Amino acid sequence: MKASAPALLAAALAALALAAPAAAQDPPPEETVWLCKPGVEPNPCRESLETTIETEGEEPRVENPGFPRKPKIDCFYVYPTVSEDQGTNSDLSIDPEHIAIARFQAARFSQRCRVFAPMYRQRTLLSIAAGTPEQQAEGLKIAFADVRAAWLDYLENYSKGRGFVLIGHSQGTTMLRQLVRTEVDRKRKVRKRMVSGLLLGANVTVEENEVVDGDFKRVPGCTGPGQFGCVVAWSAFHETPPENARFGRPTAGAGTTAFGFPAGDGYEVLCSDPEALTEGKAPLTTYLRSEAYPGVIGALLVVMYGGPPPSAETPWLQPSERYSGKCAESEGANFLKVTPIGSARTLTSTPDSSWGLHLADVNIALGELVGIVRMQKRAYVKARR
Repeated sequence: MKASAPALLAAALAALALAAPAAAQDPPPEETVWLCKPGVEPNPCRESLETTIETEGEEPRVENPGFPRKPKIDCFYVYPTVSEDQGTNSDLSIDPEHIAIARFQAARFSQRCRVFAPMYRQRTLLSIAAGTPEQQAEGLKIAFADVRAAWLDYLENYSKGRGFVLIGHSQGTTMLRQLVRTEVDRKRKVRKRMVSGLLLGANVTVEENEVVDGDFKRVPGCTGPGQFGCVVAWSAFHETPPENARFGRPTAGAGTTAFGFPAGDGYEVLCSDPEALTEGKAPLTTYLRSEAYPGVIGALLVVMYGGPPPSAETPWLQPSERYSGKCAESEGANFLKVTPIGSARTLTSTPDSSWGLHLADVNIALGELVGIVRMQKRAYVKARR
């Protein structure tokens, strides 16, 4: 009999907890440890984009997008919770999980920008199910200190006044919510260089029926194609998020305790409709890596898909299984409702219903996200001229 997703996660985290003692927590590193940086090899954010395109009823074809010789903007990527280290916070060693997530989520943006991705002492997978809210909040503060230090390093030593896109998912978005609040929203000169923020899967809040006045006072949610200086946000579910949902509802959590994020009455979670931002229509453009993701998250992806995820002989795949995605508001929740088209599998909420399709937030509409950045970059560069 197959193990359920919650049981699988619990067993995996228990194994992690028994593996080794927690690492000591030190101040932010004197020098940034870069997971991805232009000119550094290996660079998992800039590898082959050769892609098998599958269309139902047709023969697969292969595309191989290239990279621009001189990208006009930068992307600053902060990865989600992937560390299988022990204790509340990870160390700064680059593990297979970090390389994999950079490939899965960030690599295709190298078509539009130079990608910078710092390592940071993030809260670990183990910490999701362990520790008090206060301990979890303290873990986020340690993680943010590293992200902020890397951001300031980027601005001082690499940016040279270029426009930037912030890209995050899950814990990465939590880091970027605080970074935008403290280092962008309040600083006009930096804010003017913000092309956009792709802040997925972590409850960016706005005032009810508005696109601002929640997390940020001056940086709004994006509402139309080519709009820049704004943020894109969503959390994917295939049905209305339950009352205990981690995403889609403006409930207080460790981020509220750590950083004072707004929550509760008067606020809602921002959802940016992919169709509105791309002038596109269903289906979404899904891009997946062909190799299996390692570790705990790899096992949960198998649960989400009800079997091995689609794969191909090329590094990338656009599967024939297609989905539509449109923002929905239901029972106080705002979310990206993902619906299978035709014979596509119905994805399973993983590890349980409170998470929704969290593991699919980025890749289910990765084509749209890259396209949004393309349009925003063009509008930004034109305006700067």
